[in-house]
Amino acid sequence: MKLAAGWTLLALAPLLAAPIAAAEVGEQLFVDSCSGCHQLGGVGQPGLAPPLVDPALWAGLGEKAPEYLVGVIFGGLTGKISAMGQDYLGVAMPPQDWMSDAEIEAVARYVLHDLNGQDMAATPEMIAAMRADRPSHQSLRATRKEALQ
Repeated sequence: MKLAAGWTLLALAPLLAAPIAAAEVGEQLFVDSCSGCHQLGGVGQPGLAPPLVDPALWAGLGEKAPEYLVGVIFGGLTGKISAMGQDYLGVAMPPQDWMSDAEIEAVARYVLHDLNGQDMAATPEMIAAMRADRPSHQSLRATRKEALQ
């Protein structure tokens, strides 16, 4: 009987730790799925991927920041991007639409809040709506351009 109780407790341990681990889900997803190009901490990689730590971009986007970020996660982004005084030519970020809505919410929270100190979040309703009606590359690029003017 004691052995069965021990195994049950061992099996439940990850679930009991979930609230602590939940705060780290976005960072882990970022490390696993985004850092290969954007590097750890979102600092970017010259010539390959722009930094995601970009105060001018996020300040310029303002309240549109979560929608822009989720749009890029869903659709990817291609073409020339200027970030922090450097041009990234032929950028081809693939869509990350394989992530669940909860995973996208967690990654967006990590990028906006943890990396950039922005007090905003992508809501589950926004993510679901954008999954159903994704913005075009053209509209994402226009939003970015407007934010940086």
